[in-house]
Amino acid sequence: MRPILLVAFSLLLSLPTLAATLPESVLGATAAERFARLALECAHREYPNKIAHVLSGDGDVAPPRELTPAFFGCYDWHSAVHGHWLLARLARTYPGAPFATEARAALARSLTPDHIAAEVEYLEGAGRVSFERPYGLAWLLQLGAELRQWDDPEARAWSRALAPLERAARDRFADWLPKLDHPIRVGEHSQTAFAFGLVLDWARIAGDEELATLLDQRIRDYYLADRGCPLDWEPGGQDFLSPCLAEADLVRRILEPTTFAAWLGGFLPGLPMDAGVAWLEPAVVSDPTDPKLAHLDGLNLSRAWMLEGIAAGLPAGDPRRAVVEASAAEHGEAGLAAVTGEHYEGGHWLGSFAVYLVTRRGIG
Repeated sequence: MRPILLVAFSLLLSLPTLAATLPESVLGATAAERFARLALECAHREYPNKIAHVLSGDGDVAPPRELTPAFFGCYDWHSAVHGHWLLARLARTYPGAPFATEARAALARSLTPDHIAAEVEYLEGAGRVSFERPYGLAWLLQLGAELRQWDDPEARAWSRALAPLERAARDRFADWLPKLDHPIRVGEHSQTAFAFGLVLDWARIAGDEELATLLDQRIRDYYLADRGCPLDWEPGGQDFLSPCLAEADLVRRILEPTTFAAWLGGFLPGLPMDAGVAWLEPAVVSDPTDPKLAHLDGLNLSRAWMLEGIAAGLPAGDPRRAVVEASAAEHGEAGLAAVTGEHYEGGHWLGSFAVYLVTRRGIG
């Protein structure tokens, strides 16, 4: 990575620290503004819209704003949810930023008791037992976690309003996990490893020991016997999540460092010990206007935060940490460069992935 870009990327990664000490930092505020604008521009933009639900009757044919009045923008339900998470995350991190007032207004417009009651009714409708499971529901819980940790009167009101939908999402996972005999190992929305990381983080923040214990056990059931994950088979042509790296980033959440280090050796045996060895090149998007091909920009961002998580889970003296951290920086640089908003195909969701990365949400 070029030295100037390395410095810039390092500063982006330290955004929460900058916010605590230098809230008007030029680089931090500029990056936050750029990402916030992407979510503000789509949070209540109803069309284009991709609705994915079972029609049980004529009453199920309605505009998105009527079907899901809290989360109808940003092209699809899950993108609307994590777009709201982005606004909450950045408004909490940068309370004095110019965009914070607009972010709060957007959250207040969406997160009302009536809107959330309609969302719960929609979720519990006939034929929707698997609606947005696991990806969208995991992001919904991540939004709930962000609001729970935000020490602010309005945020507490939004958290109370969201609570019925938060409970419904939580219960969907509690009901599903005992029946899920096998993990889902793909690079898109149905992947279990990434979603379980979001849900486990929520359970720990919410103090839900029952769900946290269930998740811990299922993660052990699904993943601890895995060996030799074929990382060289990745990526798939439209992946935005890495099956191998997401699994490792999940497992480090439940194992202490020395145990995780031993497990990782069997799971990714080709991971170099020498930081000078080239390893895991970032993906390249051939056509950013194609919504599926543009997934690879998200893959670079998610790989970056997963690699950071893996490095954080290893013992301090493990030589693989330097290799993993270097790859994380390279993927982060490639991914952040693509978050421009020039094309709505990526602009409606990549900002959330960028903010998850630069604020190190999944670590610590």
